[in-house]
Amino acid sequence: MSSKKWLTPAEMTGATGVSIETLRYYERENLIQTIHRNGSGHRRYSSEDVLWIQVLRCLRDTGMSIEQLRIYCNLGEQGDHTEPERLELLLSHKQKVLSEIDQLQSSLELIDHKISFYQSSIKDKGKA
Repeated sequence: MSSKKWLTPAEMTGATGVSIETLRYYERENLIQTIHRNGSGHRRYSSEDVLWIQVLRCLRDTGMSIEQLRIYCNLGEQGDHTEPERLELLLSHKQKVLSEIDQLQSSLELIDHKISFYQSSIKDKGKA
């Protein structure tokens, strides 16, 4: 390997916040395309891999399915000519996330209303 700084799986978990099991799962699902190995066959990750895992984690954390991630990764492997499809997939996902944020905001407003009600009720009972 070159003079490039390579990370062990343990270092990768520290850099990305995902477990070793998750890294291996992503590898099995072909979400991580190229796994480098050292002379003894142990996995090694690059700074580019760290960034890619952060993208995958963001998309997973916002509800993108493994199947959608697989499609996104496969499109990326096919080259720049798939950028319009990748853009469309991300725009669609963004709309889903925005919709979920709106739903959560509405729920939060209702929760705030109930909290205010109970705070007022408890305060009024304390005055009696």
